[in-house]
Amino acid sequence: MSPVPSPTSVRLSDYLVSDAVVDHEHPSIRAQADRFRAAGDDPVARAEAAFRFVRDEVDHVIDAGDLRVTWRASDVLRERVGICHAKAHLLAALLRAQGIPAGFCYQELSALHGLNGVHLRGKWVRLDARGNRTGARGEFSLDEEKLAWPVDPARGERDHPEIHPAPAAVVVDFLMRAEPGPGWYEKGLPATL
Repeated sequence: MSPVPSPTSVRLSDYLVSDAVVDHEHPSIRAQADRFRAAGDDPVARAEAAFRFVRDEVDHVIDAGDLRVTWRASDVLRERVGICHAKAHLLAALLRAQGIPAGFCYQELSALHGLNGVHLRGKWVRLDARGNRTGARGEFSLDEEKLAWPVDPARGERDHPEIHPAPAAVVVDFLMRAEPGPGWYEKGLPATL
């Protein structure tokens, strides 16, 4: 059974902030977010369009064999590539640019995996736009959690149901220091928060 997502802040406004990582005030983020408004006035339809864009149109570095490192949402959008954390930064920015509260969640798998918590229809849900190659199965759903990877407690894996307004500092620090090249994500990606 999936854990119940729980925000670490009671203020929805904390999940709409623009900063150096989730730079949703950037013109490219605003322009891309405006494209999702074509889905109509329903925030769920716009959120699903943003989710599918990040999941399907932005490559995961491992799946693509890409050597680049991205971490700022606008850079992930420009380069169209990122590790799970970078893709979560972009999805949060695209949603926040539309006034949809979005935060950050984590799973401890073989390394720390990043995904999003999103507030839609009066409740928090977790969404994982990692990308559906190499066995991942992340889907957009408000009714049933459909994350890219199931957690296996027997292997020592665990879910962190907390939804943070900002990305974890250990993740951002790692991404900012990472040097592009083969297997860069294997050189210090945090295993835990």
